[in-house]
Amino acid sequence: MLINPENLMLLCIGFFVVAALYSSVGFGGGSSYLALLTLFFASFFAIRSIALVCNLVVVTTSTYIYFKHGHAKLKDFFPFILTSIPLAYLGASFKLNEKVFFILLGISLIISALALAWQTYTITSLKVKKYPSYFGYFIGGCIGLLSGLVGIGGGIFLSPILNHFKWNIPIKIAALASFFILVNSLSSLLGYFNSGTLALPWKETLILMAVVFLGGQLGIRISLKKLTPNGIKRVTALLVLFVGLRVLLKNGLAIV
Repeated sequence: MLINPENLMLLCIGFFVVAALYSSVGFGGGSSYLALLTLFFASFFAIRSIALVCNLVVVTTSTYIYFKHGHAKLKDFFPFILTSIPLAYLGASFKLNEKVFFILLGISLIISALALAWQTYTITSLKVKKYPSYFGYFIGGCIGLLSGLVGIGGGIFLSPILNHFKWNIPIKIAALASFFILVNSLSSLLGYFNSGTLALPWKETLILMAVVFLGGQLGIRISLKKLTPNGIKRVTALLVLFVGLRVLLKNGLAIV
């Protein structure tokens, strides 16, 4: 094992909580997995590979449920995924050095935290707006490229953007975010594999996959009573913001 049993236990607890919280609001938890992994792993290849695999485990079930209940339709999602899949693969194919990776990761975590917090204060009316297809191609491609570079599915960026622009009702946006995370995680993992940067310590990875699966099932099926969806987002935004600043300042810029 790359980390000792005590640290692995702490990581498992953190991953379980993140999976439960994020799945309850339509996300996979990739940004917070990255945040937690940076506290225990030195290899940034392992950090982003494990985060993507765990992301994939959580959103697979969420996506299935959204499609099962008719909230997700491929024809509505096509413009977003058509550009995001190849660009996520392209982003994952870049062999970043450690310093650049941690700078990008830190900035991405900070932005994702602010985006998540911002979403809780954005009022979305039920009246949706119509956009040309290039809107989806552009947004999907940009977020796909970023997700491949740093190892997140991108839903945490996509959801607040689409809510702000009133692209559709919230349940449809959550369904798209879940599916978007799924396809981009798969594409990024393929990019890591082909570029030789896929690093999965199997014991830790399998344990964490099992943990996030259980947490994801809890978040999907049980309504959390002590925190509203906005409350959940604010708590996770604080966690991601704190660790994003730490990663940027310590691992990336080496100034603290």
